[in-house]
Amino acid sequence: MKTYDAIVIGSGQSGPPMAAQLVKHGRRVAVAEGYRFGGSCVNYGCRPTKTLIASARAAHMARRGAEFGVEIDHFSINWDRVRERVVGIIEDTSKGIESSLRGTDGMDVYHAYAHFEGKDDGLYQVRVGADVISAPMVFINTGTRARVPRIDGIDSVNWLDSEKLLRLDALPEHLIILGGSYIGLEMGQAFRRLGSQVTIIETSECLITREDDDIKGEVHRIFAQEGINVHTLSKLTKVEPTPNNGVRAYIHHDDDGSEHIINGSHWLNAIGRVPNSDQLNLDSVGVDVDARGFIVVNEYLETTAPGIYALGDVNGKGAFTHTSYQDYEIVRDNLLHGRQRKWTDRVSTYAMFIDPPLGRVGMSENEARQSGRKVLMAVKPMAKVGRAVEQSETDGLIKLLVDAETEQFLGAAVLGFHGDDVVQAINYFMATGASYRVMMETLPIHPTVAEFLPTILGELTL
Repeated sequence: MKTYDAIVIGSGQSGPPMAAQLVKHGRRVAVAEGYRFGGSCVNYGCRPTKTLIASARAAHMARRGAEFGVEIDHFSINWDRVRERVVGIIEDTSKGIESSLRGTDGMDVYHAYAHFEGKDDGLYQVRVGADVISAPMVFINTGTRARVPRIDGIDSVNWLDSEKLLRLDALPEHLIILGGSYIGLEMGQAFRRLGSQVTIIETSECLITREDDDIKGEVHRIFAQEGINVHTLSKLTKVEPTPNNGVRAYIHHDDDGSEHIINGSHWLNAIGRVPNSDQLNLDSVGVDVDARGFIVVNEYLETTAPGIYALGDVNGKGAFTHTSYQDYEIVRDNLLHGRQRKWTDRVSTYAMFIDPPLGRVGMSENEARQSGRKVLMAVKPMAKVGRAVEQSETDGLIKLLVDAETEQFLGAAVLGFHGDDVVQAINYFMATGASYRVMMETLPIHPTVAEFLPTILGELTL
């Protein structure tokens, strides 16, 4: 049995840099990956979906050419080229990560699935394919997979997850999407712009239920404007194949009790994800999971077994590439640099890459008001932002929330042109703990979207 100083299971956004840093500090490390190197972000998440969205936006802007005085008489979608570009970026990035790991002295790479086989003499035993290896320290970075809905007939149709969707041989004629959150909305808008008919089915009363009403309302308006069919308060009760290898979806509408049948060429399941913890044999080493299967961790990301850490989506403390990477930074700094960083100290921040994008940081308006704080708020429609007007990108709004007593930001939402980058700037500012007046009195660059932040802060009211 080969013994290491540490074993890394999984190669998402936390695993590879964690392994590299341990090697840099003189540790002997094994990395086990049973599937594609790079995790969800590289293979079917952030990178490939944003690559697809870029193609969809190019098509969208071609259709809008006349608005800018650019007459485009005809254009077509070459799905093969779109897919090749997406898959090419996936393959290049994944192979690059594998090559980097294999080329690192002091690191052994096992291309096989791993699971625990107990603990002996202070060392955790891990089976990787045909081998059993051991180490006193293990880092789990196994991520999540698509949650499978319990729907009558699901085994009779070829349903898609986000990975299969990106590798289709042909552009869907009619894409039915179950789930109205990040994956469903991003892919729904992208495929609509590429020419597919799109229907989204959501059980709640609206899309992106965690957002404030004004944000949700604007997203609904944008999607309706683009010809995307949305069924809210609706359940997919049954599916069956059609003669042309498509899917027939039976929908029950909770608001009026009506039934509806939709025939589609493809069905994307986007109702959420479940952690890849069930095949790790965690009980054998005393690692607990919660009711949903996420690995239980403390504020330092250590599991209930000393020396075993869970990083990234599998711990349920963030479902984003950036939270996964920060998990690595937290554990790296604590183990190798004597710090006491905690994941509980971070402020929630994320973006949804529909077009225009939604960027969010800190509390929503609903959360801020429910917290009992005295809330100052200002909202500016993007139609009043000069840079957005110049670009004919006037959908959306900017909302800023401030604690009236401390004068610190509570949160912000920017649904609009460059909304993801504008929120990033606010996120950095919030980390300083400074009064909003500092930002309000800072010289901005013109013409930008972010230049309006001082102006909007000057309009704060209770």
